[in-house]
Amino acid sequence: MPAKIAMKTPLVEMDGDEMTRILWKWIKEILIEPYVDLKTEYYDLGLPERDRTDDKVTEEAAYAAKKYGVAVKCATITPNAQRVEEYKLKQMWKSPNGTIRRILDGTVFRAPIIVKGITPYVPGWKKPIVLARHAYGDIYNSVEARVNAGESAYLVVCDKEGNELSRRQIKQFSGDGIVQGVHNLDDSVRSFARSCFNYALENKMPLWFGAKDTISKIYDHRFKDIFNELYESEYKERFESAGIYFMYTLIDDIVARIVRSEGGVLWACKNYDGDVMSDMVATAYGSLGMMSSVLVSPEGNYEYEAAHGTVTRHYYKYLNGEETSTNSVATIWAWTGALAKRGELDGIPGLVDFAKRLERAVIDTIESGQMTGDLIPQFRREGVAPEKLESRAFLRAVASRL
Repeated sequence: MPAKIAMKTPLVEMDGDEMTRILWKWIKEILIEPYVDLKTEYYDLGLPERDRTDDKVTEEAAYAAKKYGVAVKCATITPNAQRVEEYKLKQMWKSPNGTIRRILDGTVFRAPIIVKGITPYVPGWKKPIVLARHAYGDIYNSVEARVNAGESAYLVVCDKEGNELSRRQIKQFSGDGIVQGVHNLDDSVRSFARSCFNYALENKMPLWFGAKDTISKIYDHRFKDIFNELYESEYKERFESAGIYFMYTLIDDIVARIVRSEGGVLWACKNYDGDVMSDMVATAYGSLGMMSSVLVSPEGNYEYEAAHGTVTRHYYKYLNGEETSTNSVATIWAWTGALAKRGELDGIPGLVDFAKRLERAVIDTIESGQMTGDLIPQFRREGVAPEKLESRAFLRAVASRL
């Protein structure tokens, strides 16, 4: 075997939870470490370690990503009440992704991994739909409270000295209820818009953006205004020269247009919309396990991850000694994306080439008929009978092509 590919700068490695944590270890052992002299700065973002460190490890990992420029992240648990009990947590810790995105800011780009034989559930989709998700604010950085009957909630704005500037009543509660406050920043929305326009130009894709400015006449309307201002002042002529276009319309109209389209568009979404719609698009193309995801910050930092969760059901089977057939493609793509970007930034073409070869080996494996169980119901390729492989056997099949 030839010498391993050397690295200069380490990747920031963020380990995760449950079945994806198991796959993470196997991917490194079977597909990466035999070929790459892997350098990483390791952070354990598994839920027990986040609880032990009062979630400080998540912030440390995010700042390390800012320092080194490229990170790769395993899927992690965002605990709910049931998870607090299951893991005996000190509290219901916030989403690690939310914390990382707050620190890095930027935009999450999610693109389907296209494989011959995997037919989308929406038959008209012939090209990829790339989803750009704003990675700051909204409910992911919200403040919430329970409210008792007879109490009132207000939206109060103060100046920097703390003097009250305005007060608006949200609701006088006739019964028990809940209240939530969300925010965003002009600079963050502007960075989001600019990232979307640049991505569209680089990939020659039309850009669609939708919000609900008819209802949210200040919050959502500000998103609309910033996108339009930037487009008119900086991007309109460049879009026209490239033969692409930018369109703003209401989010519900965008959803209808997406379903009727043939794909081939960049769909920009606010944070919550992007969270939901990226799962819908990924599933419609075949599986949540077939969607790549990268957070791109305004400072030029990159954090690669899978778009799906920790595959809890398979993890419990694994703990019981049962075999699983867990789709690892998106997690592999997190590693290949990070390795390729590290190689690009450090001037190591061999590392970039290895990442592309690994992706090709994964696609060839599936197209040959070897795949995990979630893909078999959708696989239709003349002359090829699909074979279900358990999780580790799939990785070995990919390795055989490297």
